[in-house]
Amino acid sequence: MFTGIVEELGRITAVERTADAARLTIEAPLSVSDAAHGDSIAVSGVCLTVVEREGDTFTADVMQQTLDMSTLSGAAVGLAVNLERATSVGDRLGGHIVQGHVDGTGTVLSVTEGGAWRVVRISLGGALAPLVVDKGSIAVDGVSLTVSSVSPASEPEQWFEVSLIPETLVATTLGARVPGDTVNLETDILARHVQRMLSFGRPDVSTAPAKHTEGGSR
Repeated sequence: MFTGIVEELGRITAVERTADAARLTIEAPLSVSDAAHGDSIAVSGVCLTVVEREGDTFTADVMQQTLDMSTLSGAAVGLAVNLERATSVGDRLGGHIVQGHVDGTGTVLSVTEGGAWRVVRISLGGALAPLVVDKGSIAVDGVSLTVSSVSPASEPEQWFEVSLIPETLVATTLGARVPGDTVNLETDILARHVQRMLSFGRPDVSTAPAKHTEGGSR
C-alpha cells in the first residue's frame, strides 16, 4: 500500500526483456536504503517487488499484463521514474490510498502555465471516466493528486485536469510532461468498489436466506 507521495526520482539503469516479461534495474539510493528482498516499491505508480539489491540499485520483474497496462512497456535505460516505498503502519497518510495497481494509461492533452502552478489535462478512457470526480483523488505516474476539473459526461472524449504545485513539478517526473506524453493512471479504490457493487444491481431481499436467531437455554 502506498500514499502517492513520491520520495525520490530514480533512474532505470538496465532493462532485460523476454518474450512475456521484463527485468528492470533502477538506481534508487533512498528507496533501497532499508529495502529487502520481497519488499514493494512503486515505480511511477506501478507496485514492483524487489528481487535483487546491489549498492544503490534494486531489480524487479515486470510481467506482461503490467507492461500492457502501464508506461513500463517503454522502459529504457536512463528513463527517470517516480519512486515510493510501501507505507509503514502508523505513518501519516499524506496523499490517499494507492495500491500501485495501474488501471491504464492516459495521454497529456495540454499543459497550461498558471501564476504559481501548472494545469495539466489528461485523456481518460471511457471505462475509467465514471471513476474520476471533481475534487476526488487520482494517482498519475504514482503521484497522489486532486482532480481540479473533469469533462462533462456528454463529451465523447473524456478528460480530467490536475493542478501541479511547484514542489510536484520539481520533485516528480510530472514537471517534464508535455502534450502527447503517456502517463499511468490509478483511480480511487473506493470508486472502484462502488462501481463493482452497483454492477450487480439492487439485491432481491425476498430471496435472501432467512436469518435464524437462537435464544434461551436448552
